[in-house]
Amino acid sequence: MTSRERLQRLVENQRFQNFIIAMIIFNAGTLALETSRGMVDSYGTLLHTLDYIALAIFVFELLAKVYVYRGDFFRDPWNIFDSVVVGIALVPATGPFAVLRALRILRVLRLVSLVPSMRKVVAGLLAAIPGMASIAALLGLIIFVASVMATKLFGGIAPEDFGDLGTSLFTLFQVMTGESWPDIAQGIMEQAPLAWIFFIVYILVSSFAVLNLFIAVVVSAMEDQLRDEIREEEQRQAAEQAAANAEILTELRALRAEVAQLRERQLDPS
Repeated sequence: MTSRERLQRLVENQRFQNFIIAMIIFNAGTLALETSRGMVDSYGTLLHTLDYIALAIFVFELLAKVYVYRGDFFRDPWNIFDSVVVGIALVPATGPFAVLRALRILRVLRLVSLVPSMRKVVAGLLAAIPGMASIAALLGLIIFVASVMATKLFGGIAPEDFGDLGTSLFTLFQVMTGESWPDIAQGIMEQAPLAWIFFIVYILVSSFAVLNLFIAVVVSAMEDQLRDEIREEEQRQAAEQAAANAEILTELRALRAEVAQLRERQLDPS
């Protein structure tokens, strides 16, 4: 067995994958402890050392995969994602790159690429992006129309909330999330008693209708992905069954040939 084959067995071993997952979780804990000033003052050197050890393990894992898979390594989007996340930590976090120290926590996102169930969720979200883009455009159009109306209707009553289009856009986005909208509506209704009609219709359309479409699109995309996985599994099982059937037929033909030869020998003893 060559060194490449031995290394491939290592990186594909489930215990090694579990070890990498454990290191990611452990590294997340050390990075979280670095946010505590008291912990940094007392154990700063130890925490930095543990962080460097975890980084060295991640770099070794990626280099091992590059050596094992060669060009195929970069054909997998998850490998590219892992390389970018780990590569950020290798940039010297000094001077203008000091902000990159805060990005070290992105290494925790490698759990997504290593845990199959998380990969499926992310794949479902990515598959739903085209449909979500259309719904986002519809939602933006609704907020824009409602903001123009609110500016004209309530700009003089509550200029701090609806004084101009930009302010109205922000206020209605806040109302859509359900944050403090009763206070906003109550202040306007003191001078415009029928203002509740505008707010209720807007919330029903934006929050309960359009936002729920996002959930529907994501669920539909995940169902399609699950259906594709089931179809692929069925095709794989069918191919395995066909191969097994072909092997059985081959053995039956061989047995028939042997039986025929035995009969010929019995009929022709000479």
